[in-house]
Amino acid sequence: MATVSPENRWSYSLILPHDPRSVRIARLTLRGVLESHGMDELADVAELVVSEFVTHSYLSADGPTEVRLKEVGDGRVRISVWDTSPAIPAEFARPGRRGKYATPRTANVEDSGGGLSIVRLCAESWGSWALRESLPGVGGKLLWCEVSPRSGSLGVAA
Repeated sequence: MATVSPENRWSYSLILPHDPRSVRIARLTLRGVLESHGMDELADVAELVVSEFVTHSYLSADGPTEVRLKEVGDGRVRISVWDTSPAIPAEFARPGRRGKYATPRTANVEDSGGGLSIVRLCAESWGSWALRESLPGVGGKLLWCEVSPRSGSLGVAA
């Protein structure tokens, strides 16, 4: 009788203080995780994405930031960032996905979201959730994206 073992996917969580050094710590941690799991080809793009997410959190919120990294299969990694600000940036107001029918997107650092436009260019899919304070102290927003080996070939210099 053959046994079926569940896929051994991984997930990491990092809580960062409201400190400008948190961006560097998030980048170093993410790179270490990806290299440890043999996903080096994602490191440059994922590092750029997490830098933009954590910078946005630092500039828009006054509390901590939580970064989550999760393998979602097919060589893809989901990067999620939670912060205490409830405001969803315009670039993430609607979910998006790259694909053969996707409308090409352009990044303009002068946009209201600045670096978040870069995240959309680098990611295969992205989205957001506004978190209402249903529990005391739990609120803010969650921004996420997924990157894969294909993400590095989207024409964006990391």
